[in-house]
Amino acid sequence: MSLKLFLLPGDGIGTEIMKEVEKLIAWLNGEQLTDFTTDSGLVGGCAYDAHGEAISEADMEKALAANAVIFGAVGGPRWDKVPYDKRPEAGLLRLRKDLGLFANLRPAICYPALADASSLKRELVEGLDILIVRELTGGVYFGEPKTITDLGNGQKRAIDTQVYETYEIDRIVRVACDLARTRNKKVHSADKKNVMKSGVLWDEVAQAVAKDYPDLEFHHILADNAAMQLVRNPKQFDVMVTDNLFGDILSDAAAMLTGSLGMLPSASLGAPDKATGKRKALYEPVHGSAPDIAGKGVANPIATIASFAMALRYSFGMIELADRVEAAISAVLDEGLRTGDIAQPNRKIVGTEEMGAAILRRLAA
Repeated sequence: MSLKLFLLPGDGIGTEIMKEVEKLIAWLNGEQLTDFTTDSGLVGGCAYDAHGEAISEADMEKALAANAVIFGAVGGPRWDKVPYDKRPEAGLLRLRKDLGLFANLRPAICYPALADASSLKRELVEGLDILIVRELTGGVYFGEPKTITDLGNGQKRAIDTQVYETYEIDRIVRVACDLARTRNKKVHSADKKNVMKSGVLWDEVAQAVAKDYPDLEFHHILADNAAMQLVRNPKQFDVMVTDNLFGDILSDAAAMLTGSLGMLPSASLGAPDKATGKRKALYEPVHGSAPDIAGKGVANPIATIASFAMALRYSFGMIELADRVEAAISAVLDEGLRTGDIAQPNRKIVGTEEMGAAILRRLAA
Protein backbone atom coordinates (compact mmCIF):
# COMPACT_ATOMS: atom_id res chain seq x y z
CA MET A 1 0.00 0.00 0.00
CA SER A 2 1.31 3.42 -0.95
CA LEU A 3 2.53 5.64 1.89
CA LYS A 4 1.42 9.28 1.99
CA LEU A 5 3.92 12.13 2.33
CA PHE A 6 2.61 15.67 2.70
CA LEU A 7 5.15 18.28 1.64
CA LEU A 8 5.03 21.82 3.07
CA PRO A 9 7.92 23.78 1.52
CA GLY A 10 6.92 27.08 3.15
CA ASP A 11 8.77 30.34 2.58
CA GLY A 12 12.19 31.57 1.52
CA ILE A 13 14.63 28.77 0.75
CA GLY A 14 12.01 26.22 1.78
CA THR A 15 10.83 25.77 -1.80
CA GLU A 16 14.39 25.30 -3.12
CA ILE A 17 15.49 22.69 -0.60
CA MET A 18 12.21 20.78 -0.88
CA LYS A 19 12.77 20.29 -4.61
CA GLU A 20 15.86 18.21 -3.82
CA VAL A 21 13.82 15.98 -1.50
CA GLU A 22 11.20 15.57 -4.23
CA LYS A 23 13.92 14.40 -6.63
CA LEU A 24 15.11 11.90 -4.04
CA ILE A 25 11.58 10.56 -3.48
CA ALA A 26 11.06 10.21 -7.24
CA TRP A 27 14.33 8.26 -7.56
CA LEU A 28 13.47 5.93 -4.67
CA ASN A 29 10.04 5.24 -6.16
CA GLY A 30 11.57 4.72 -9.61
CA GLU A 31 14.00 2.16 -8.20
CA GLN A 32 11.05 0.47 -6.45
CA LEU A 33 12.76 0.96 -3.10
CA THR A 34 9.73 2.86 -1.83
CA ASP A 35 6.11 3.45 -2.78
CA PHE A 36 5.39 7.02 -1.70
CA THR A 37 2.62 9.28 -2.94
CA THR A 38 3.13 12.99 -2.34
CA ASP A 39 0.94 16.03 -2.07
CA SER A 40 2.00 19.62 -1.39
CA GLY A 41 0.44 22.52 0.49
CA LEU A 42 1.11 26.00 1.81
CA VAL A 43 2.32 27.01 5.25
CA GLY A 44 3.71 30.20 6.74
CA GLY A 45 3.79 33.53 4.95
CA CYS A 46 2.78 32.11 1.59
CA ALA A 47 -0.30 30.56 3.22
CA TYR A 48 -1.16 33.89 4.85
CA ASP A 49 -0.92 35.59 1.44
CA ALA A 50 -3.21 32.99 -0.11
CA HIS A 51 -5.68 32.28 2.70
CA GLY A 52 -5.21 34.90 5.43
CA GLU A 53 -4.02 32.12 7.78
CA ALA A 54 -0.63 30.54 8.44
CA ILE A 55 -2.08 27.20 7.34
CA SER A 56 -5.50 26.50 5.82
CA GLU A 57 -8.03 24.04 7.20
CA ALA A 58 -7.74 21.99 4.00
CA ASP A 59 -3.99 21.63 4.37
CA MET A 60 -4.34 20.77 8.06
CA GLU A 61 -6.66 17.93 7.05
CA LYS A 62 -4.04 16.67 4.59
CA ALA A 63 -1.36 16.84 7.27
CA LEU A 64 -3.54 14.83 9.65
CA ALA A 65 -4.16 12.19 6.97
CA ALA A 66 -0.51 11.78 5.94
CA ASN A 67 1.89 9.12 7.17
CA ALA A 68 4.48 11.88 7.58
CA VAL A 69 4.83 15.60 6.90
CA ILE A 70 8.03 16.98 5.38
CA PHE A 71 8.42 20.66 6.26
CA GLY A 72 10.69 23.34 4.78
CA ALA A 73 10.90 26.70 6.55
CA VAL A 74 8.62 29.66 7.27
CA GLY A 75 8.85 33.37 7.85
CA GLY A 76 10.55 36.48 6.55
CA PRO A 77 10.53 40.24 7.04
CA ARG A 78 7.63 40.83 4.63
CA TRP A 79 5.28 39.26 7.23
CA ASP A 80 6.67 41.02 10.30
CA LYS A 81 3.54 43.15 10.72
CA VAL A 82 0.83 40.52 10.28
CA PRO A 83 -1.37 39.81 13.35
CA TYR A 84 0.44 37.76 15.99
CA ASP A 85 -1.87 34.75 15.72
CA LYS A 86 -1.48 34.68 11.94
CA ARG A 87 2.32 35.07 11.77
CA PRO A 88 4.11 32.45 9.62
CA GLU A 89 5.40 30.57 12.67
CA ALA A 90 1.81 30.04 13.85
CA GLY A 91 1.39 27.49 11.07
CA LEU A 92 4.21 25.35 12.45
CA LEU A 93 2.94 25.71 16.02
CA ARG A 94 -0.53 24.58 14.94
CA LEU A 95 0.89 21.56 13.13
CA ARG A 96 2.79 20.57 16.25
CA LYS A 97 -0.25 21.03 18.47
CA ASP A 98 -2.94 19.47 16.26
CA LEU A 99 -0.75 16.51 15.30
CA GLY A 100 0.23 16.03 18.94
CA LEU A 101 3.94 16.22 18.14
CA PHE A 102 5.31 16.37 21.65
CA ALA A 103 8.78 14.88 21.05
CA ASN A 104 11.32 16.84 19.02
CA LEU A 105 14.49 14.94 18.11
CA ARG A 106 17.45 17.09 17.11
CA PRO A 107 20.66 15.21 16.33
CA ALA A 108 23.92 17.17 16.34
CA ILE A 109 26.41 15.14 14.33
CA CYS A 110 29.78 16.46 13.26
CA TYR A 111 30.77 14.85 9.97
CA PRO A 112 34.54 14.20 9.92
CA ALA A 113 34.94 16.28 6.77
CA LEU A 114 33.44 19.30 8.56
CA ALA A 115 35.27 19.14 11.88
CA ASP A 116 37.34 22.19 10.91
CA ALA A 117 34.19 24.16 10.02
CA SER A 118 33.04 24.14 13.64
CA SER A 119 33.63 27.21 15.79
CA LEU A 120 35.32 24.86 18.30
CA LYS A 121 38.62 23.04 17.97
CA ARG A 122 38.61 19.82 15.95
CA GLU A 123 39.47 17.66 18.95
CA LEU A 124 36.33 18.88 20.76
CA VAL A 125 33.88 18.10 17.96
CA GLU A 126 35.32 15.38 15.76
CA GLY A 127 33.09 12.35 16.20
CA LEU A 128 30.40 14.39 17.97
CA ASP A 129 27.00 12.65 18.03
CA ILE A 130 24.45 14.18 20.41
CA LEU A 131 20.69 13.70 20.33
CA ILE A 132 18.68 16.44 22.01
CA VAL A 133 15.12 15.43 22.85
CA ARG A 134 12.96 18.52 23.33
CA GLU A 135 9.43 18.59 24.73
CA LEU A 136 7.48 20.40 22.04
CA THR A 137 3.83 21.05 22.94
CA GLY A 138 3.99 22.36 26.52
CA GLY A 139 5.96 24.85 28.55
CA VAL A 140 6.25 28.58 28.13
CA TYR A 141 5.45 28.64 24.39
CA PHE A 142 1.94 27.34 25.00
CA GLY A 143 1.22 28.23 28.65
CA GLU A 144 -1.58 30.63 29.57
CA PRO A 145 -1.92 33.45 30.41
CA LYS A 146 0.20 34.96 27.66
CA THR A 147 -0.44 38.69 27.59
CA ILE A 148 0.89 42.21 27.26
CA THR A 149 -0.99 44.65 29.52
CA ASP A 150 -0.83 48.44 29.34
CA LEU A 151 -0.29 49.71 32.89
CA GLY A 152 -0.41 53.39 31.93
CA ASN A 153 2.29 56.02 32.39
CA GLY A 154 4.20 54.48 29.48
CA GLN A 155 4.56 51.14 31.28
CA LYS A 156 3.52 47.70 30.05
CA ARG A 157 3.67 44.25 31.60
CA ALA A 158 4.35 41.12 29.50
CA ILE A 159 3.47 37.67 30.83
CA ASP A 160 4.41 34.24 29.48
CA THR A 161 3.50 31.24 31.61
CA GLN A 162 5.64 28.13 32.06
CA VAL A 163 3.31 25.17 32.63
CA TYR A 164 4.05 21.45 32.78
CA GLU A 165 2.03 18.50 34.02
CA THR A 166 3.39 15.16 35.16
CA TYR A 167 2.29 13.22 32.08
CA GLU A 168 3.99 15.66 29.70
CA ILE A 169 7.33 15.24 31.46
CA ASP A 170 6.95 11.49 31.90
CA ARG A 171 6.31 10.75 28.22
CA ILE A 172 9.17 12.89 26.85
CA VAL A 173 11.69 11.45 29.32
CA ARG A 174 10.60 7.93 28.31
CA VAL A 175 11.18 8.79 24.64
CA ALA A 176 14.70 9.95 25.53
CA CYS A 177 15.41 6.83 27.57
CA ASP A 178 14.11 4.51 24.86
CA LEU A 179 16.35 6.23 22.30
CA ALA A 180 19.35 6.11 24.65
CA ARG A 181 18.97 2.33 24.77
CA THR A 182 19.70 2.27 21.02
CA ARG A 183 22.76 4.49 21.44
CA ASN A 184 25.34 4.83 24.26
CA LYS A 185 22.88 4.39 27.15
CA LYS A 186 23.48 7.79 28.74
CA VAL A 187 20.86 10.49 29.41
CA HIS A 188 21.20 14.02 30.76
CA SER A 189 17.98 15.70 31.93
CA ALA A 190 18.28 19.50 31.84
CA ASP A 191 16.09 21.92 33.82
CA LYS A 192 16.34 24.91 36.20
CA LYS A 193 15.07 23.33 39.40
CA ASN A 194 17.25 25.72 41.42
CA VAL A 195 15.01 28.69 40.53
CA MET A 196 11.86 27.34 38.81
CA LYS A 197 9.03 25.28 40.26
CA SER A 198 8.48 23.68 36.86
CA GLY A 199 12.09 22.54 37.06
CA VAL A 200 11.48 20.97 40.46
CA LEU A 201 8.60 18.93 39.02
CA TRP A 202 10.58 18.13 35.87
CA ASP A 203 13.41 16.57 37.87
CA GLU A 204 11.05 14.77 40.24
CA VAL A 205 9.27 13.07 37.34
CA ALA A 206 12.48 12.46 35.36
CA GLN A 207 14.16 10.73 38.29
CA ALA A 208 11.08 8.53 38.79
CA VAL A 209 11.12 7.51 35.11
CA ALA A 210 14.84 6.78 35.29
CA LYS A 211 14.16 4.04 37.86
CA ASP A 212 12.41 2.11 35.07
CA TYR A 213 15.64 2.18 33.05
CA PRO A 214 18.29 0.74 35.40
CA ASP A 215 20.51 -0.12 32.41
CA LEU A 216 20.99 3.59 31.62
CA GLU A 217 23.40 6.13 33.06
CA PHE A 218 21.05 8.96 34.08
CA HIS A 219 22.23 12.45 35.06
CA HIS A 220 20.57 15.70 36.12
CA ILE A 221 22.11 18.94 34.82
CA LEU A 222 21.05 22.55 35.19
CA ALA A 223 20.20 24.04 31.79
CA ASP A 224 22.69 26.91 32.04
CA ASN A 225 25.45 24.46 32.95
CA ALA A 226 24.37 22.31 29.99
CA ALA A 227 24.92 25.32 27.70
CA MET A 228 28.39 25.85 29.14
CA GLN A 229 29.30 22.16 28.91
CA LEU A 230 28.18 22.00 25.26
CA VAL A 231 30.91 24.52 24.50
CA ARG A 232 33.46 23.15 26.99
CA ASN A 233 33.21 19.38 26.39
CA PRO A 234 30.31 18.44 24.08
CA LYS A 235 31.32 14.81 23.57
CA GLN A 236 30.41 14.01 27.19
CA PHE A 237 26.75 13.99 26.08
CA ASP A 238 24.79 11.25 24.32
CA VAL A 239 21.06 11.98 24.79
CA MET A 240 19.86 15.19 26.44
CA VAL A 241 16.19 15.67 27.34
CA THR A 242 14.73 19.03 28.28
CA ASP A 243 11.70 21.30 28.07
CA ASN A 244 10.42 23.39 25.19
CA LEU A 245 12.29 26.64 25.92
CA PHE A 246 15.63 25.18 26.98
CA GLY A 247 15.42 22.61 24.19
CA ASP A 248 15.00 25.38 21.63
CA ILE A 249 18.12 27.16 22.90
CA LEU A 250 20.36 24.16 23.64
CA SER A 251 19.64 22.42 20.34
CA ASP A 252 20.62 25.53 18.37
CA ALA A 253 23.83 25.79 20.39
CA ALA A 254 24.57 22.13 19.68
CA ALA A 255 23.82 22.69 16.01
CA MET A 256 26.59 25.26 15.64
CA LEU A 257 29.12 22.81 17.06
CA THR A 258 28.73 20.87 13.83
CA GLY A 259 29.66 23.79 11.59
CA SER A 260 26.32 25.09 10.35
CA LEU A 261 22.60 25.15 11.13
CA GLY A 262 22.20 24.25 7.47
CA MET A 263 23.46 20.75 8.24
CA LEU A 264 21.01 19.61 10.88
CA PRO A 265 17.70 17.74 10.57
CA SER A 266 14.97 17.20 13.12
CA ALA A 267 11.99 14.96 13.75
CA SER A 268 8.84 15.80 15.71
CA LEU A 269 6.91 12.74 16.83
CA GLY A 270 3.52 12.11 18.40
CA ALA A 271 2.39 9.30 20.66
CA PRO A 272 1.94 5.84 19.09
CA ASP A 273 -1.61 5.07 18.02
CA LYS A 274 -3.05 2.43 20.37
CA ALA A 275 -4.44 0.39 17.49
CA THR A 276 -1.69 0.63 14.87
CA GLY A 277 1.39 1.71 16.83
CA LYS A 278 2.02 4.38 14.18
CA ARG A 279 2.94 7.95 15.16
CA LYS A 280 2.05 11.26 13.58
CA ALA A 281 5.32 12.86 12.56
CA LEU A 282 6.78 16.00 11.01
CA TYR A 283 10.36 16.30 9.73
CA GLU A 284 12.12 19.61 9.17
CA PRO A 285 15.55 21.20 8.92
CA VAL A 286 16.65 23.16 11.98
CA HIS A 287 17.54 26.24 9.93
CA GLY A 288 15.13 29.02 8.99
CA SER A 289 13.85 30.46 5.72
CA ALA A 290 17.01 32.56 5.07
CA PRO A 291 15.24 35.29 3.04
CA ASP A 292 18.60 36.95 2.29
CA ILE A 293 19.61 34.06 -0.01
CA ALA A 294 16.16 32.88 -1.14
CA GLY A 295 15.88 32.43 -4.90
CA LYS A 296 19.65 32.43 -5.45
CA GLY A 297 20.04 28.66 -5.62
CA VAL A 298 22.77 28.59 -3.00
CA ALA A 299 20.93 27.16 0.02
CA ASN A 300 22.24 24.01 1.67
CA PRO A 301 19.74 21.14 1.12
CA ILE A 302 21.54 18.66 3.40
CA ALA A 303 19.46 19.29 6.53
CA THR A 304 16.22 18.72 4.60
CA ILE A 305 17.54 15.58 2.91
CA ALA A 306 18.75 14.32 6.29
CA SER A 307 15.30 15.11 7.74
CA PHE A 308 13.80 12.89 5.06
CA ALA A 309 16.27 10.18 6.11
CA MET A 310 14.90 10.54 9.65
CA ALA A 311 11.41 10.01 8.21
CA LEU A 312 12.59 6.78 6.59
CA ARG A 313 13.98 5.68 9.96
CA TYR A 314 11.32 6.75 12.46
CA SER A 315 8.06 6.74 10.47
CA PHE A 316 8.62 3.88 8.04
CA GLY A 317 11.19 1.62 9.70
CA MET A 318 13.41 1.76 6.59
CA ILE A 319 16.61 1.71 8.65
CA GLU A 320 18.95 0.43 5.94
CA LEU A 321 17.68 2.99 3.43
CA ALA A 322 18.04 5.79 5.98
CA ASP A 323 21.61 4.67 6.60
CA ARG A 324 22.28 4.76 2.85
CA VAL A 325 21.00 8.34 2.51
CA GLU A 326 23.11 9.49 5.48
CA ALA A 327 26.15 7.68 4.11
CA ALA A 328 25.65 9.41 0.75
CA ILE A 329 25.66 12.80 2.48
CA SER A 330 28.88 11.93 4.30
CA ALA A 331 30.52 10.67 1.10
CA VAL A 332 29.72 13.87 -0.80
CA LEU A 333 31.25 15.94 2.00
CA ASP A 334 34.34 13.70 1.91
CA GLU A 335 34.59 14.47 -1.82
CA GLY A 336 35.03 18.13 -0.87
CA LEU A 337 31.74 19.57 -2.11
CA ARG A 338 30.45 22.47 -0.01
CA THR A 339 27.59 24.95 -0.11
CA GLY A 340 28.41 28.50 0.93
CA ASP A 341 27.41 28.09 4.58
CA ILE A 342 30.02 25.36 5.11
CA ALA A 343 32.65 26.77 2.73
CA GLN A 344 36.25 25.82 3.49
CA PRO A 345 39.57 26.61 1.79
CA ASN A 346 40.40 24.39 -1.20
CA ARG A 347 36.88 22.97 -1.37
CA LYS A 348 34.49 23.24 -4.30
CA ILE A 349 31.53 25.56 -3.66
CA VAL A 350 28.29 24.30 -5.20
CA GLY A 351 24.67 25.39 -5.23
CA THR A 352 21.51 23.73 -3.99
CA GLU A 353 20.81 21.64 -7.09
CA GLU A 354 24.40 20.49 -7.53
CA MET A 355 24.62 19.36 -3.90
CA GLY A 356 21.32 17.50 -4.18
CA ALA A 357 22.41 15.84 -7.43
CA ALA A 358 25.72 14.77 -5.90
CA ILE A 359 23.98 13.12 -2.95
CA LEU A 360 21.58 11.32 -5.32
CA ARG A 361 24.54 10.18 -7.46
CA ARG A 362 26.27 8.73 -4.40
CA LEU A 363 23.07 7.05 -3.28
CA ALA A 364 22.63 5.46 -6.70
CA ALA A 365 26.22 4.19 -6.64
